[in-house]
Amino acid sequence: MSERLDNDQRAQLQALYADMAPEGLTPLWEVLSALVPKTPESPATVHRWRYSSARDYLLRAGDLISAEQAERRVLILENPGLQGLSSITPSLYAGLQMILPGEVAPCHRHSQCALRFVMEGSGAYTAVDGEKAVMERYDLVLTPGGQWHDHGNPTSQPMIWLDGLDIPTVRHFDAGFAEKLSESVHPETVPPGDTLARYGHNMRPMRGGTADRRPSHQPLFHYRFADWRPALETLAANAEIDPHLGHALEFLNPADGGPVMPTIAAHVRLLPSGFETRERRSSDGTIFVVVEGQGTALIGETSIALEHHDVLVVPSWRPLRLRADTKLVLFGFSDRASQEKLNLYKEELA
Repeated sequence: MSERLDNDQRAQLQALYADMAPEGLTPLWEVLSALVPKTPESPATVHRWRYSSARDYLLRAGDLISAEQAERRVLILENPGLQGLSSITPSLYAGLQMILPGEVAPCHRHSQCALRFVMEGSGAYTAVDGEKAVMERYDLVLTPGGQWHDHGNPTSQPMIWLDGLDIPTVRHFDAGFAEKLSESVHPETVPPGDTLARYGHNMRPMRGGTADRRPSHQPLFHYRFADWRPALETLAANAEIDPHLGHALEFLNPADGGPVMPTIAAHVRLLPSGFETRERRSSDGTIFVVVEGQGTALIGETSIALEHHDVLVVPSWRPLRLRADTKLVLFGFSDRASQEKLNLYKEELA
């Protein structure tokens, strides 16, 4: 409340509140400023996870529990400001998943949309509706909501990737469903790479034909490092640099030219050595992974050193500058896709 109350008025109001409470009635005027803030006030905090430490814990977990026993052997990156919620931002989940040589993470499907950004290893796979995407380091692989998926590692080395899901968003809507396949591995439906051949070259099978086999709203699920890294380098060589983003490319859904998933947007950035971005803030909380190089994230008064494979979360509406000590390449994902659909997304450039 904006105006101060005298003691008698306050006492009478407290009596009113006590009488109303059993009826499920509460006074808006006591909480209005918190419900309708002037600017976002995220409970999430800025935080960085060192990959080397998390990797050690994952390897220890690998000695104690199998991928099949765990269903998914994942260490959740839980934001210190959101303890107990299994969330990295109020709307997103992130975790580091490991699958060891010879293991299979059994097939299931769920309402939640997921992305996998490969941190370490080569040659393991994610299968989506029976099609294997053979994963290489820094590939982006999607498992869209409602589609069967399993993971397998036929190689001799561990495979580790970052999971990003919209678990908190789905939880907010009470819209979560999940199902396990009776078999650990989905029967193969097409050879590996089939979807890339059909949908990954700015082309698609003619609609209505039998060759158009993927869901029309989400045809592509594998975005290879071998494709995006040269594209980013070419952009950096030929385009004027954006003062707030550096050189940046967004991953697109070829069905509609929008974000890769209905609730999650993903992109990559390149900052030349010595470059520092101007301050920018946006309403989408963003998770970054350091793909290459070293630098510094300047978030308000906080300065965080960035090293290879670090994971950093920048909550909503925090002013961000990025400084590259060497050439710095970042992968990022956020809930911008959801916010844009709801006409909520905003940004501010200094």
